[in-house]
Amino acid sequence: MKNHRTCRKGGKVAETAAMDKQKQKSSWGVYMQEVPPSVTRFDQNLNPCLEEELELGHLLHLKELFADPPPAREGADRKAENKGQWLKPPGKQKEKPPGSLTLQEFQRAFSELIGSESWNKQLQLLFHKVDAACEGLIDWSKFCAYMLLYYKERHSARRAKKEIFQETQPLVRHCVQNKEPTTRVLAISSPPSLWFVTVSRGGLLTTWDSGLHIRKTFEIATESRGFPTDKRRFKSLVTDAVYMANVHRIAVATTSRDIHFFEASTANLFEDIHLFALNNIPTCLYYWYNAKSLGSRSLLLWGDDQGGVNLLWLLRPRAGMFEKPFRDGSGPRRIFMPDIKEHRKLLRYHAIPDVHEEAISQIQYVSEGDLLITASDSPKASVVIMDVHRKRKVYTWKIKKGVKCFDYCKSLNLLVTGGLDHAVQLWNQYLTDWPVATFQGHSTTVLSTVIHESQGHVFSYSKDSVLKVWDIFSQTCLQTLVLKFPCIQPGRVLEQGDSPFLLMQDPPHLLLVSCADYIGMLKLTHGGAEEEELATHSAPLCSALYSAYSHQVVTGCDDSSVAVWDVETGTKHLFISNAHGNEEITCMALDSSQNRLITAARNGTIKVWNIQNGHNVHQLEVVDEAEVTGLVVLQSRTLLAVGWSRKIVLYHFWEPGALFVTATCSWKGGQLHKEDILAVDYCPALGLLATASFDGEIIVWNSESQRVFLYLRETPRKRSHPPVDKLFFLQHRCTDGILKDSAVLISSEAGALRWWSIFGERQEFGVYYAPTKVDASVLGLAANLINTVLVSGDTEGFIQVWDISGYGLSPSTRGSLKKPPLLSSWRAHSSCVVSIEHLMFDSDAFILSGSADRSARLWTPEGKFVGTFGQEKRWDLKNPSTFTHPKGSWEEKKELRKRTTLTEPRVLLSSKDPVRNMEGDTGEKGNLQESSGQGTTACKVDLRAQLQEPQLPRPDRLGLSPSPSSQLSWEDGVQSRLATPQLLTSTLNQRKCEDPFSRYVEDKLIKRIAGRKARRHIFGTINAKKCNPFGTICSPFQALTTSELQRLTLPEDLPMTPRMLRQGIVCTSEMDLRSLQLTFPELDGEKTDEPTLGEKKKSSVHAKTSFLPPLVKPQTPTLSSSTKAKSFPIPPSRLSP
Repeated sequence: MKNHRTCRKGGKVAETAAMDKQKQKSSWGVYMQEVPPSVTRFDQNLNPCLEEELELGHLLHLKELFADPPPAREGADRKAENKGQWLKPPGKQKEKPPGSLTLQEFQRAFSELIGSESWNKQLQLLFHKVDAACEGLIDWSKFCAYMLLYYKERHSARRAKKEIFQETQPLVRHCVQNKEPTTRVLAISSPPSLWFVTVSRGGLLTTWDSGLHIRKTFEIATESRGFPTDKRRFKSLVTDAVYMANVHRIAVATTSRDIHFFEASTANLFEDIHLFALNNIPTCLYYWYNAKSLGSRSLLLWGDDQGGVNLLWLLRPRAGMFEKPFRDGSGPRRIFMPDIKEHRKLLRYHAIPDVHEEAISQIQYVSEGDLLITASDSPKASVVIMDVHRKRKVYTWKIKKGVKCFDYCKSLNLLVTGGLDHAVQLWNQYLTDWPVATFQGHSTTVLSTVIHESQGHVFSYSKDSVLKVWDIFSQTCLQTLVLKFPCIQPGRVLEQGDSPFLLMQDPPHLLLVSCADYIGMLKLTHGGAEEEELATHSAPLCSALYSAYSHQVVTGCDDSSVAVWDVETGTKHLFISNAHGNEEITCMALDSSQNRLITAARNGTIKVWNIQNGHNVHQLEVVDEAEVTGLVVLQSRTLLAVGWSRKIVLYHFWEPGALFVTATCSWKGGQLHKEDILAVDYCPALGLLATASFDGEIIVWNSESQRVFLYLRETPRKRSHPPVDKLFFLQHRCTDGILKDSAVLISSEAGALRWWSIFGERQEFGVYYAPTKVDASVLGLAANLINTVLVSGDTEGFIQVWDISGYGLSPSTRGSLKKPPLLSSWRAHSSCVVSIEHLMFDSDAFILSGSADRSARLWTPEGKFVGTFGQEKRWDLKNPSTFTHPKGSWEEKKELRKRTTLTEPRVLLSSKDPVRNMEGDTGEKGNLQESSGQGTTACKVDLRAQLQEPQLPRPDRLGLSPSPSSQLSWEDGVQSRLATPQLLTSTLNQRKCEDPFSRYVEDKLIKRIAGRKARRHIFGTINAKKCNPFGTICSPFQALTTSELQRLTLPEDLPMTPRMLRQGIVCTSEMDLRSLQLTFPELDGEKTDEPTLGEKKKSSVHAKTSFLPPLVKPQTPTLSSSTKAKSFPIPPSRLSP
C-alpha cells in the first residue's frame, strides 16, 4: 500500500513537472518566434557640413571682408599662394578685381573669424564649389549665388513631393456571397487586432481580418414570426450601418423601417437587438461618444426619407442600451419603437421633423456646440447646420444639384461637399452663398469626401472608381488613382453603394474603398515632408527617458525600435530595431543604476538592455499574452510589472548572467483590481506602491508586506470613475518628515489632476483641470528634484509648467485648493504628449517631451525650443545661441504662418468673390479681383486666413474650466515683451542675429500689435454688448465711436409764429407742443377751387402726424398767398389747444 501511494505521488510530481515544462516552453516560445533585433552604432565625431553651420552673423562678417579685403602680400608670397592654380600668361595678366578673395585670403579671413583653422579643408572645398569657372577668385555675389542655390536645393529636397500611397493599386478582394453592392465598410479595433466588416445592400455582413481575408458571413433575418413563408413580401434593403465603439455593437438600418444591432465584442457577430416600427425609413446613420469618458452618454442619430432627424441618447451605455425584460425563446430582443418611453432610464428619444424636403443622404453630429449637419439632394436645402435645441441661427446651403456626401472639420472651420455636379467644394461654416474653393476633376458623381486634418488633404471618390487627393491650402490635386477593379468594364456604369469609402487617419493609416461587390485596401505613407524632417522615429513614440548617469536620452516607439541620444548635442548614439520583433513597445523604464533599459511590448514580453552597447541582457518570462502598461524597479534586483492581465508580477534578478528570468506571480495582496491596470508608481522613501485601473480605482500597497496599505478610491458597482492615465509620487515631499502629511501623490484622469495625501483622515486635497482645451487628458507628469515645479503634458500637444512650491502643503487646505500658479504654457507638439521628463544638466533645467507625432524634443522651463532629437543641426546645452529658439517647433511655425498671412496684402474670398478653378480654366469665376492702380498682379488666395474662426469660451464638461492665464500663445508672449519702448529697443537689438525671414515675420507681428494697442488706447476695452450692426457689417470700433442717443429737451422760450401769437397760442413745454393742433379740417370744406399742385404737397405734409413743427423755408410773399390768407380767416375756436 505504501509503495502504491509512493507511485501515485511520483506520478503527480512527474505530471506537474511536465506541465510546468510545457508552460515554460510556451512562455519562452514567444521570444523564439520574434524577429531578431539589430543594433546600429553611430560615430559621434563626424564633422557636419560647413554650409549648415554658417549663421547670419558669419555671413555679415564675410560681407564686410569681401567689401574690404585684407592687403595683398608681396609678389613672392602671392606667387607661392597661387602655386598649382591655372594662371593667364604674364602679358595678359589682369589685376585682381576689387571685392574678390583668393583661396588663402578666404581661409585666413574665415579662420580669424572663428578663431580656429579646423575648417580649412572644408573651406577649400567650399571655395572650389563657389569658383565654378576655376578663376582662383571669388566675390560676394558669387558666394551669395552659391549659398542661395544650395539652400534652395536643400529646401526642395526636403520638401519634395512624397507619394501619398505606398502602392498605386489597392489590394483587391471579392465578396463572393454578396449579391448587391457594398453599402458601408467598418473598421473594428476591439479586440486589439484590427478587423473589418462590410455590409452589403442585400443585408449580408462579412468580417475580414487585417489582411482582407474573409472570416465569416452573417445575414440579417428578414422573416418575422407570424408571417407565412409562402407569402411574397417587399425585399428589405440595407441603407446604412455604423459601428458603436463604446458599446461594441454594429447598427444596421434597412428599408423596413427598422434598425438591427449586432454584438461585435468578438468576431462572431450575432444580432442582439431589433428596433422596429420606426416612423420613417432610416436613410443614414451616425454615432458619437466621448472617447475620454466611455461611460458618459452617447448619441445615435439617423436621418429618414421624409427629411427628418432622429436622436437616440444612450444615457448609460455601460448599463445597456435597452431594458432587459424577461422573455422566452432565443433570437434578438424586439423593441417596439412606440414603446420607447418604457426605456427612459437608459435612453431618451427626440425627433426633429422636416429639416429637408427630400431624404437625408448623410448626417453628422459635432459635440463642440451641439451641432447637427445634414445633407440631401434637394437644391433648396442641400446642407443644413443647426444646433440640437434649434435656438441659434440655422445655416442653409442651396446647391443646384444637391449634395450626396460631405465632411466637416471644426479646427479648420471647413465644410467639404460633393454630389451630382462632379465637383468638390470647400465652404466656410458661416458663408453659405459662395464656396471658398472648388475642385474640378471628377467626371462622374462624387460618392465620398473625407478631410485628412493632420495632413491638410481632402480625399474624394467618384462613381467611376477614381480616387483623388487634394491639398487644402495650395488648392491643387496632389494625386489621382484610377482604381482597377475586376468588375469594371468599358462603357458600363456600375451600381455603387452609398458610402463605399473608409479612411483611417490613425495608425495603421489605411484607406478602404469598395466597388460593387469588391473591396480594396490602400496603405498611406506616414506624415508629410514637413513633419518628417523633424521626426525622431518613423512611428509614434511611447516613451522618452533621461539617464542622469550617462547624460543620454532613450526613446522608444510603436514600430519596436529604441534609440539612444546624447542630450548635450542631440546626436544619435545607438539604434535598436526590432527590439520586440514586430510587436509595439508599450512602456519603458530605467533600472536603479540608470545604465540598463527595460522595455515591454503589447504581447507581454519584457526585455532588459544595456544602453551603451545595445546588448540584450535579460528576457523575462511571459505570464499572460497581455499588454504591459507599467514597469517599476523596486530594488536593485527586483522588477515589478502590471498591465491588462490585472496581476502584479515580480521578477528577481538573482543571477546577473542568466538570459531568461522567471516570473513570480505570488503577490500576497492578491488580484484586487477588477479592470486593467493602467498606471503605477513607486515611492522608495515610504516603501509604498500605487496602482490604478481602468475603472478609476486607486490602491496603495506596502511593497515589503505586499499587502494593501490604503484604498484611495474604490469604484462602486453602479457607476465608475474615468480611467486613471497617470500616477506620480512627489518624491522629495515623501523624504521630508514635515511634508509627509501633505499631498504626495497626483493622479491624472480625463484631464483633471487630483492631489492625494497618504496619511490623514481625508486623502483628497484638491482637483483642477490642467489642459488648455476641453476633452483633453494628461498623460505625462514630472517634477524637479525639490518638488517646487510640476510639468504636465496633455493630449492636445501642450506643456504646462506649474508652481507647486506652496500647493497642498497644509492639511487645513484640503478640499479648498484651486489651481496652482501657471508659470508657462506652450504648444510643444502637433499630437498628444505621451511622456514628460524634468532633467538637470550642469545646473540648468530642461524639459524632455515625447509625443505621438513621432518626435522627442528638448525645451527650457520657460518654453524656449532647444531642438528635436534627430535633426541635422547639433546643439550645445552650454551655449544657448545654438538652440532652435526663437524659430519654434514645426507646429509653432505652422501657427505663425497662419497669423502672418492675415497681414499680407492678399485677396480673401468672401461670399461675393469668384471661385478659383483648380484646373486653371480662365473664366469669369476663375479670375481674381485686381487692385486698382497696381496693374494685373494676381494675388494668391489665402485659404488659411479665411478658415480661421475666433475661439469662444466653452464651459468645461467636468466642471473644471481652464484658467484664463493658461490660454497663452506665442503672439501674447511677444506682445508682453514689446510692452515698453525699452523692451522694444532691446528686442530689435537682439534680432540682429536672426535670419531675414524671422525679422520680416516679427516686423509684421510688431506692426499688428502696435496697431491693436493704438486702437485699444483710443477706444478702450471692447464691450460685446455695444457692437451694433451697420448695414451688413458689425464693427466693434465703429460702434464704440458712435455716441448714444440722448433724450431731446426743448427750450422754454420756443419761438412762435406771428399768427400763433395773434391767436393767443401758448407753447412753453413739450406737452403743449404735443397737444398743439397743426391742421384745420374746417377750412378744407370752404374751398371751392381745385387745389393746386403746391397745395397738394402741403396737404400731404400736414397729413403726417409729427411732434415738432415742420421747418419752413423763408419765401417772399406773393399776391396769391396774401389773398388766400385774407380770404380764409381762421376761426378762434380752432386756435385753442
